[in-house]
Amino acid sequence: MGNIVWVASYPKSGNTWVRAFIENYIQDLDSAVDINTMHRISTAESAAHRYQPYLPAEKSATTELSLEEICQIRPQVQSDIAQQAHGTTFVKTHNYLGEYNGYPLHNSSVTAGAIYVVRNPLDVVISMANYFGYTIDEAIDYLAEDMTGTPNESYHVPQIITSWSMHVSSWTSDTESKVILRYEDILDDPKKAFRKIESFLGLKKDPKRLKNAIKHSSFLQLKSQEAKSGFVEKHENANAFFRKGGKHQWKEKLTDEQVQRVISSHHELMKKFKYLP
Repeated sequence: MGNIVWVASYPKSGNTWVRAFIENYIQDLDSAVDINTMHRISTAESAAHRYQPYLPAEKSATTELSLEEICQIRPQVQSDIAQQAHGTTFVKTHNYLGEYNGYPLHNSSVTAGAIYVVRNPLDVVISMANYFGYTIDEAIDYLAEDMTGTPNESYHVPQIITSWSMHVSSWTSDTESKVILRYEDILDDPKKAFRKIESFLGLKKDPKRLKNAIKHSSFLQLKSQEAKSGFVEKHENANAFFRKGGKHQWKEKLTDEQVQRVISSHHELMKKFKYLP
């Protein structure tokens, strides 16, 4: 059994919020952990610098690699992360749980488990549209595309996202060694939701520490830090990483036709997670 605990989600679904909670819980400080130092306990498997040592001699940057070449290297990069950690490490991923051209996107030999966060796709389209500069209709199309992902950029190698339904299904069809959280449940009752993580990690129940970590990783705390100091993980095209962080925004932002398009593409999983209007 490995030592990587994946913190997984579809983009704009609460991944960073959960990582902030874990950082604050583990460090247990009197003040909130600096969001720009979260990479000290957790990391992103897509960080391009981790792939750099495995570049062929004739190439100087990961942006010169094909998607297949990236996926060939990925298991070794993840093995490196596990070896360098000397204990449990939390690794952010937006990859779906599967393979690309026969190459696994997550190295099972170094995996201990996963924390997966799922969010109502009706709200995800709004968050993605605002963050990446898409129109609402473009975001709806993105969530419905079976083979989609992130671009090959200087700081991050591509991730294989797939459609919202395929992504959620891949991570939640088998619940062994996983804790699955709904974003909306974290909003409604963070104590109950984050207690599941505490329990999943085999940590002794510690109400004071839990309360402290929840306080220091609140959305308002994260948003305030970004406003003061910026956030290194924010995409260059986005105005802010932490925008509203609420739920049911779709009721004011989406037309009836847009709502039906989302439901038509994702009805089965939306029903499973109680997202159908």
